[in-house]
Amino acid sequence: GKWEREINFSVIGQYVDYLVEEQGVKNIFVNGTTGEGLSLSISERRRVAEEWVTKGRNKLDQIVIHVGALSLKESQELAQHAAEIGADGIAVIAPFFLKPWNKDVLINFLKEVAAAAPALPFYYYHIPALTGVKIRAEEVLGGIQEKIPTFQGLKFSDTDLLDFGQCVDQNRQRQFAFLFGVDEQLLSALVMGATGAVGSTYNYLGKKTNQMLEAFERKDFSSALNHQFCIQRFINFVVKLGFGVSQTKAIMTLVSGIPMGPPRLPLQKASREFTDNAEAKLRSLDFLSFNDLKDGNLGACS
Repeated sequence: GKWEREINFSVIGQYVDYLVEEQGVKNIFVNGTTGEGLSLSISERRRVAEEWVTKGRNKLDQIVIHVGALSLKESQELAQHAAEIGADGIAVIAPFFLKPWNKDVLINFLKEVAAAAPALPFYYYHIPALTGVKIRAEEVLGGIQEKIPTFQGLKFSDTDLLDFGQCVDQNRQRQFAFLFGVDEQLLSALVMGATGAVGSTYNYLGKKTNQMLEAFERKDFSSALNHQFCIQRFINFVVKLGFGVSQTKAIMTLVSGIPMGPPRLPLQKASREFTDNAEAKLRSLDFLSFNDLKDGNLGACS
């Protein structure tokens, strides 16, 4: 019915503790794709942002709020609100119904949002598969700091490593954050110069991903590759079952024990069959802390 898809604000504090203590994840990107930010009302988005900032204080390093919307005015309101509550940055996707048709139009839109929070670091969130806005990120970044002085970096959620590599290559002298958003390809992006990552699987595979990042840092590339392949085995498996935001919620509930609840329409709740299959795969890969008694599962990752 109407009320079963209300936001459960009371679990956010628990969620913060889980990410920090169990997964070693200390940065959060709020109201993005996974959080169904664009399915929430403006007042809901404000309340979610407030709750994360309040509960994350002194526990999380950075809380970036996604404030993108189809309406420039709403986006500006959310940006201003993020600044008022003490968020560490804001991010914006390209408006995706009436679309900007070239990079200048897109930058003008982003500039107007950034101007509503002139003290906050600003990130462009590039996710062409969902926005349908195919303007290359490399184009958007060209000269962007001159137009948007608060521009701090990019969340790049696309598989085009030519575009991503050129974003890094052409902006070497600038201290931009290059945050990669395709979890199953993160190692490739690190080689291309990614400075961080934002993704849905880090909610429950954060610990494993941190092991990969540590291996990469110490230049143990074969170990880093093993970790990436291990993550890929899981993602490849669930992608074949049909993997999206609803399924991510179900997996997070399963792994964390925190009830993430159902998604909001137009998404449908993940099927029981999906969840059972995903659980079996997580167990076989040794991704669940409460492991089965039978040791040495064949698929297990070291």
